[in-house]
Amino acid sequence: MELQLTRRELGGLVLGAPLAAASSGALAAPASNTVDDALRQSMASNNIPGIVAFATNRDRILYRGAFGAADIETKRPMTEDAMFRIASMTKAITSIAAMQLIEQKRFTLDDPVEKYLPQFVGPKVFESFDAATGDYRLRPAAKSVTVRHLLTHTSGLGYNFTSATVRDFKPRAGEQYAVGPLLFEPGERWLYSTSTDQLGRVVEAVSGQSLTDYFRAHIFTPLKMPDTHYNIPADKHSRLVALHRRRSDGAMAKEANQPATTLPVIAGGGGLTSTASDYIRFVRMILNDGQLDGARIVSADTIAAMCRNQIGALGVPAIKTAMPDRSADFSFVADGKDKWGLGFLIAAAATPGGPSAGSLSWGGINNTYYWIDRSRGIAGVILMQFLPFADRNALALYDTFQHGIYRLADST
Repeated sequence: MELQLTRRELGGLVLGAPLAAASSGALAAPASNTVDDALRQSMASNNIPGIVAFATNRDRILYRGAFGAADIETKRPMTEDAMFRIASMTKAITSIAAMQLIEQKRFTLDDPVEKYLPQFVGPKVFESFDAATGDYRLRPAAKSVTVRHLLTHTSGLGYNFTSATVRDFKPRAGEQYAVGPLLFEPGERWLYSTSTDQLGRVVEAVSGQSLTDYFRAHIFTPLKMPDTHYNIPADKHSRLVALHRRRSDGAMAKEANQPATTLPVIAGGGGLTSTASDYIRFVRMILNDGQLDGARIVSADTIAAMCRNQIGALGVPAIKTAMPDRSADFSFVADGKDKWGLGFLIAAAATPGGPSAGSLSWGGINNTYYWIDRSRGIAGVILMQFLPFADRNALALYDTFQHGIYRLADST
């Protein structure tokens, strides 16, 4: 029988953990408790099974908290070291890896991807696609896809939940397409896509290492991120948060088929499992211009380039979902106004009481999110584990967390 947690039960499972110890440089408990209370109320009112949330400035952790249940069937409590499938939050890590190699002059932003991945030679572009019949016409692309296009989601690739054409396309008998077909000429539009999967393959081709080995050696070990993995070690399975789904009636249910702990394919666009405590170190490195606790990951100039608009006059659209069971519309984007850097969404305008204009952010399909406000020196990570992405209740909780952290920072 399916077990649902009531709001009262969710409230009883709150394990808020404000940092009270002065030795850690944390804020005083009463100030942090205000954030606890706001998250506790928002989580219950929005019917969220459980969360872990961390926030930081450049020097120290400002806040950390674990709330609710990691599994609504067993009522296993959420803990700060809980492990979440962070999905597309993998993309920022892959982007940093690519920029490390660019710093080393192993390749450049404007190199054609076909130089490293032969499947990008001679891609085709849709000239037309008939949604009713599936009939299509293709033509050769006029331009090559570059590394920059992959980093900025302007390659012409898509996802099945961001493009109905990608969702419905079926090649004719005897036709094969190693890449695409592209939805538009490279550089002409922004569309959230599998571009970072391909970027990960460039990293592997140029470095001679798998992403698993490359990330461990060049990012996770120097940043002290021991709980971030593609394939989850057996001794950590008990810390993994169950994947849930919001049903059409608003109730939350545990997915019958949980994702595997070992992945058949490793990709740069998703697949990592991590903790809030690990990922907050990654975003804190970006707050600190590419270094953390004496470990230099990339140069300050590289971080500055990643944080600048790299799509010119193009804007990031608020995409209408092509698969409502996987994702809601991208309502968190300022339609056509926000920009994209080398791996991040860039906010066009400030949020009153929240992140500054120019702040970086993105998330993962299971409703995991982060933001990096380099102007204020504040960043945060909030992890949930349910579908569909961009759930309005999840976004409301994310907003509550952001506003609570800025009030907390302003009070000290």
